Amino acid sequence: MEPATAKRKPHPPKKEKTRSITYRLPERIVEELETEAMQKNISQNVLVKQILEKFIQWDRFSDKIGMIPVPKSILEALGVDMEGKDIDEIINVIKPVIKDNVMFIKGDYDLKRCIETLEDYMRASGMKSDHRIEGNLHHFIIQHGLGMKWSVFTEQLLKEIFHDFLPDKNLKCKTTDSTVIATISLGSDFSEHDY
Repeated sequence: MEPATAKRKPHPPKKEKTRSITYRLPERIVEELETEAMQKNISQNVLVKQILEKFIQWDRFSDKIGMIPVPKSILEALGVDMEGKDIDEIINVIKPVIKDNVMFIKGDYDLKRCIETLEDYMRASGMKSDHRIEGNLHHFIIQHGLGMKWSVFTEQLLKEIFHDFLPDKNLKCKTTDSTVIATISLGSDFSEHDY
């Protein structure tokens, strides 16, 4: 994968003020939350915080921007016969949609907001992603598990997005049928959460 010197991009928790609140919930919901927290080996407080953060970061926008859940098996099946021209057509349709959605969700459109929104989307849709830094190099790792055609799609989409913002920089990708690693030099102090 990546050299041992590559480190995961730290996402330090912000020191935020907290306050205690009380909600009255149906007992069946409380029992389900208790069970889920035990299965994940986390406190109920942490579980509820995760649920609410996901809502704030993504779910509250998903209906407004027209997102609908699609079973993974359908995407896998669609990818089997997808050809280069199909990928080009999908990217031509999706790029302006990404721009509109980033502007709506984040209030502006730049590289940092775009990356952060894509990370929010992947987290909400259950895809695994990671951001590692190695000196000035940033490795964006996406594990989608949808097949090689979707890896090619992901690679091409990322190359076009980064080229729009940084036309003089070269994004290099390594792909398998389930994973894309996109590497670009952004400097050691680049953070998509700092804008």
